[in-house]
Amino acid sequence: MKTYIALFRGINVGGNNILPMKELVVVLENLGADSVKTYIQSGNAVFQHESENVSGLSSRISAAIKESHGFEPRVLLLDLVEMEKAMASNPFPAAESEPKTLHLYFLASAPQNPDLKMLDSLKKADEQFKLIDNVFYLHTPDGIGRSKLAERAEKALGVAATARNWRTVSKIMAMAK
Repeated sequence: MKTYIALFRGINVGGNNILPMKELVVVLENLGADSVKTYIQSGNAVFQHESENVSGLSSRISAAIKESHGFEPRVLLLDLVEMEKAMASNPFPAAESEPKTLHLYFLASAPQNPDLKMLDSLKKADEQFKLIDNVFYLHTPDGIGRSKLAERAEKALGVAATARNWRTVSKIMAMAK
């Protein structure tokens, strides 16, 4: 069995695409997942599964949620090694002491032609960002809600993304271990 970390995009946000975590556990278990644990309502799950086909499993999860709840969320699956690498590669370790200001955007794939110049032009003086493989790191000391850079990051990167702050990433990793 392989340990997976599932990051769901756009569930339980602003009263839309409601999927209680207890129901998500049932969906995952019905697909053969074992030892399912969830973290906060925005869609984070850790589970074990025998499948080695990450893309296929992700598609099956999305389809099962569409069947049971009427919407099809994007599901990014990572294994333990990928999450460990993302955390170890953090280019802003000093920001870890304020975990709500450090964000990791997990990308569906490594961007082929990201518009980093545009992002740089939107960056406030105290903001920092770095793209490493398929993770975009963003430090926003004034908060992500005030960041124009954060608002436009996914479009500028040109690939689907889902973001988590350092606190959430750390909690998910603790659950996975």
